[in-house]
Amino acid sequence: MPSSHLSLDADRDQRIVAVKPITVPAPGRSVDLQVKVTAPLSGQNLPVIVFSHGNGWSLDGYEPLVDRWAAAGFVVVQPTHLDSRRNGIGWDDPRFATIWRVRIADLHAVLDGLSDILARAGGLETRVDHERVAVVGHSWGAQTAGAILGARVFDADGDPGEDFSHPAVSAGALIAVTGTGDTLTPFAAEHLPFMRPDYSTMATPALVVAGGQDRSQLSTRGPEWFTDAYHLGPSPKSLLTIAEGEHTLGGLAGETVAETTDEDPARVALVADAVSAYLHDALKLDDAAWTALNDTAAADDGTWSIVGK
Repeated sequence: MPSSHLSLDADRDQRIVAVKPITVPAPGRSVDLQVKVTAPLSGQNLPVIVFSHGNGWSLDGYEPLVDRWAAAGFVVVQPTHLDSRRNGIGWDDPRFATIWRVRIADLHAVLDGLSDILARAGGLETRVDHERVAVVGHSWGAQTAGAILGARVFDADGDPGEDFSHPAVSAGALIAVTGTGDTLTPFAAEHLPFMRPDYSTMATPALVVAGGQDRSQLSTRGPEWFTDAYHLGPSPKSLLTIAEGEHTLGGLAGETVAETTDEDPARVALVADAVSAYLHDALKLDDAAWTALNDTAAADDGTWSIVGK
């Protein structure tokens, strides 16, 4: 795999700091909503990423991604959703059916309370650019983030549900995001009825990241299922496809965790750097790294590719 180490700023101080846990007001939630904030030690007018984890994870996961984003100049806020293993809410728990909505509400609570969260994370509220906020998610977290970008969920009658988009968000990235619900397996149809996204309303600019070897047990389709958000979402959208990538794309949540079936730190770095580069461009900060990544993809041997519309 060609080097993915794109220097967004060769002179940037890459030291970072993390503050956790910070409790965020979330009335009616059965468990306190807590977040972790990771940020560069230096810099002003920093863009913000609100990150939604995959099923079972927490604010303590995804350091390979989050630390790299912070080193690239982003302030990253990670909530722990209700489905985290530490909360012990399984498939048969009556709360599970509504967790997808609570996840979305978590991101709204973080976005609405962002200034207070950043103030409690060491005075970061004076160092960020509140006009440059993005949402990113992996797997279930990508569907959650997609709702913030404007995607909806079809109900049992096939009608699109409510609009959960948030006005503070101007770009996003969806990593291994689930596709449409017409090919769900019986297990997914029974336990995950919310997994019927409607991407036709997801108008916010977004990067979709998909693995060419990502074969889900939730759909009867192959890896192309994870590209629906790109193909069905309105422009502008970009799609990064990593030919040999599986669902964790090298170990996004951690190199040696149980879910990592395709451990590859270089692949994780590629995903992290691609998201950083894309968001720097989409948030109108700097297009150099995204342009360079596209040029590298065009000259690559097929191990990864980028298309846009």
